[in-house]
Amino acid sequence: QVQLVESGGGLVQAGGSLRLSCGSSGRTVSSYAMGWFRQVPGKEREFVAAIRRSGDTTYYGDSVKGRFTISRDNAKNTVYLQMNSLKPEDTAGYYCAAKTTTGSYYYTTSYPYWGQGTQVTVYS
Repeated sequence: QVQLVESGGGLVQAGGSLRLSCGSSGRTVSSYAMGWFRQVPGKEREFVAAIRRSGDTTYYGDSVKGRFTISRDNAKNTVYLQMNSLKPEDTAGYYCAAKTTTGSYYYTTSYPYWGQGTQVTVYS
């Protein structure tokens, strides 16, 4: 079992940047493919980005392609989400998740382990 903890959220002006981090206790993140999702109250959780265990392949949601970058440092037991050119519509709670070996990277059902989330608020 793995317990995930996100950090790095906050308040930022449109056009700015933030870097989110996701660490773990229990099993390390190196044991899993990892993903980031986001959610606005009243809406479904949205896929943002994912990365394979090896780090050699990444996946992005259409709304963040070219602006967000997911990466991992297995030696530091951390997964990152670098968010650039932020927009007000990026405002959401951001959640990291650990993926089991089966299932699509894009679906929440492929991720049995979730963090508590970190809030990102982008103002114009």
